[in-house]
Amino acid sequence: MTIVRWDPFRDFGFTAPSTWMPPVDIFQTGDHELVLKAELPDMTRDDIDVTVENFVLTIKGEKKAVSEVKDDQYHHIERRYGTFSRSFSLPQTVDSNRVSAEYKNGVLTVRLPLREEARPRSIKVDVAA
Repeated sequence: MTIVRWDPFRDFGFTAPSTWMPPVDIFQTGDHELVLKAELPDMTRDDIDVTVENFVLTIKGEKKAVSEVKDDQYHHIERRYGTFSRSFSLPQTVDSNRVSAEYKNGVLTVRLPLREEARPRSIKVDVAA
C-alpha cells in the first residue's frame, strides 16, 4: 500500500501545481451499503485501479494529457494531469468480498455492501405477565 504524505493545506486549494486529487463523495444507501463516487473525467477503465485490503479502499490512476497537442501550442492550462492515489478507511461492517466498481460517464462508483450481521434488525420483546 502506498503511503500518501499528509498536506494540511490541500483542502484549502494551496496544493502544488502538479498535485491532482479527484473529488469524491461517500454516502450510505439505507442500511445496505456505502457508496463512493469519484470524478475521473477523460480516463479509461485501464487507467483506474481499485483495491480493498485490511479495510482500506485505495483508488489509484493516471489522467493523461492529450498527446496530439504540443506544449508550445497551449495558450492556457487549468486542468490537472498525472498520477493520483486516494485511500479511505472502511468500517469493520463492510463486506470486502462483495465490493463492486463501475466506471461510466467519467464517474467511478464503488459499492461497499454491509455485512448481514452489521445491519440493524428489529427484535420482538415478549411481555411477561
